[in-house]
Parts: sequence; C-alpha cells; structure tokens
Amino acid sequence: MITTERLLIEPLSNADADFLVNLLNQPSFIENIADKGVRDRAGACSYLRDGPLASYRQHGFGLWKVSLRESHQPIGMAGLLKRDYLPLADIGYALLPEYTGQGYAYEANRAVLEWARQHRHREVLAICNPDNRASAGLLYKLGFSDDGDVVPPGETQAIKRYRIVLN
Repeated sequence: MITTERLLIEPLSNADADFLVNLLNQPSFIENIADKGVRDRAGACSYLRDGPLASYRQHGFGLWKVSLRESHQPIGMAGLLKRDYLPLADIGYALLPEYTGQGYAYEANRAVLEWARQHRHREVLAICNPDNRASAGLLYKLGFSDDGDVVPPGETQAIKRYRIVLN
C-alpha cells in the first residue's frame, strides 16, 4: 500500500467490482480512455482478472485503487501498465468526476512515479488522447515531456506519447 497526505493507493480486488462498474462507465472514462464493455459485477470481475490482477502477477505492478485516506472511499485508480506496443511501463489513471480538479490525480501519480523510481524504473511513459488537455497538462506538471506519437494496435489515429526520466 502507498500512502500520501490524503490518499491510499493499494491493489484492486474483486471486492472493488461495484466501484469499477461505476468508474469504467463514466462518460469521461469512455471518452478519454476507452469503453471497456464492463456493465455489471461479473464484467468487472473479468476485467480485474484479465487486467490489473494479471498485471500484478506478471509484472509486479498494475492499476491500483485510489481511495481517500481518512474514509477509505474509492475515488479512482492509478498505476503502471505494461503494454505490448510500448517499450517501457506507462502511467495510467482515472478518477470519478466528482474528485477531479482537487489535486488528487497529481498526488496519486506523484506517488506512483516515486514507487516506480524505488522499484528501479529509470523511465516511464504515458499516452494520452491529443484532445485530452487536462491529462496532458497533468503530465507536464508531473515532469513528462513530449516523446512523439504512437498508434495503438487496432487503431487508426495516433495518440501522444510522453516520457519522464526518474532520478
């Protein structure tokens, strides 16, 4: 578990299925990230099994649940992913809309980057839809810089790639 001033960041589990149904079906998630097709608890459990839980086993990291430290209320997820089409791990995050604009994404992602540095990641990538100015702004604030474009498999549109060197 990672703790920050206001947040707890810990592995997701099947107990988080209802929360994930809500998060993954937010219009902002579908528009800026993807429609994962998760519509119910069973779908969320499949998403967990094939996504975060598989990543924990295979890579030792993945997307983690982000909760408010005092109440343990889940507000989003953040962590590292290892995509086949990228040479390095990349950072990813999503928050419920009512928790955006309050510095939680910055706080969570700073903690994820510190975890990455402590676990010997020398560089981390990020990808972002070019129209998602809020996420691009956050990446710059975190210290990422432009690193060209990438076209994910099965897609036709390029997305922006960013890179940060961890000291």
